[in-house]
Amino acid sequence: MLNDEIRELLDKISSKTRRNYNHLLHDLNLHAGQDNLLCKLWRKDGLTQVELCDRLNCEAPTVTNMVKALEKKGLIIRQKDPNDKRISRIYLTDAGKQIETPVSEVWSKQQERLLTDISLEEKMLFRRLLKQMEKNLF
Repeated sequence: MLNDEIRELLDKISSKTRRNYNHLLHDLNLHAGQDNLLCKLWRKDGLTQVELCDRLNCEAPTVTNMVKALEKKGLIIRQKDPNDKRISRIYLTDAGKQIETPVSEVWSKQQERLLTDISLEEKMLFRRLLKQMEKNLF
């Protein structure tokens, strides 16, 4: 019974958080998930789609669709690898680099909202528990 309740709570929180992110990211002309792809490029520009799939833990068609959409919005570009023309690398445009701050602000606002009225000690414990849950799954 407790396991079902935890699963249901995690599902509700995940669903509501995703809806909130979608709403907040809409003002930046982004959808949830696209921000995560951009984040991977903010950390290391010039990744391949295979590398993005691995880092985002999602299927190739999902990444392909996100890359196409972000390219259409002018946030990223694809270029052939200079050493291996069979490989395309994804790079941020200036617009893609400039959207990092507004997206980070969205993430901060959402995290503040999620953690309202939770003490520092509880946040630290919660973080440790989440990391353990993540470890348990992988």
